[in-house]
Amino acid sequence: MFEKHYSSIDFSDFLFENSFVTVVAVKSAPKIDLVGFSIGPFEEGHDYEVRLWVARELEKDKLVKVKEDGLDAAKIYKIQWTERIQALGQLATIPENFYPKIRRVINELKQASKTNLEKLREYEHVQNLAQDIVNCRLRKLVSLATIPLPEGQVIKNLTPEERELYERIKRIVSDWRSKII
Repeated sequence: MFEKHYSSIDFSDFLFENSFVTVVAVKSAPKIDLVGFSIGPFEEGHDYEVRLWVARELEKDKLVKVKEDGLDAAKIYKIQWTERIQALGQLATIPENFYPKIRRVINELKQASKTNLEKLREYEHVQNLAQDIVNCRLRKLVSLATIPLPEGQVIKNLTPEERELYERIKRIVSDWRSKII
């Protein structure tokens, strides 16, 4: 009856979860048949490419270990620092899939912080860094959307989620300007 509208954030998460990651088999396992596709067989010590959501399930069953270059507090701090030193009209380059990754890091730390005081501190620190990154980028994005600039110059360092917001703000400002004057 009603069609659900998916935002670029939902779509970004979907693409991220379905992206391929490298895993290393922790132990050998036979081929596993799933609905519509199969994975494996796995030979201990060998690398394989599987979708992230599959890798996480296999990791839960201790069959594989994901070999990913994830985000940690130090990397997030470096991203935050780099973003802060950019001029108002400049956005720093951030890692691909930054927002889906940061949401997962925060969620994992939040879960771990329930039983570990050190993880609680790290969770709060990472949450603050992430919020600062978002606030810095949002201020710049809004500013950029209100001034006429060559399109390629503005969007080169925008994530897909930011690009959608930028386009919306730009349309709203343009529409408002056309009516106000």
